[in-house]
Amino acid sequence: MCLATVYKESDDTVICKNVSKITVEGDTLIIRDIMGAETAVQGSILMVDLANSIVKLECD
Repeated sequence: MCLATVYKESDDTVICKNVSKITVEGDTLIIRDIMGAETAVQGSILMVDLANSIVKLECD
């Protein structure tokens, strides 16, 4: 299983670790970790690096 770490692009702040799913609902991203905990963030996906399990977001 490949789990990702989600970062805020502007300052590389970690938003969530062990991310298994990201759902896009308009300008809201619902980030779910392996335990099922969800975090909602306003913004957009800038980059997904599957080889290194990195997702970078532009957050409002």
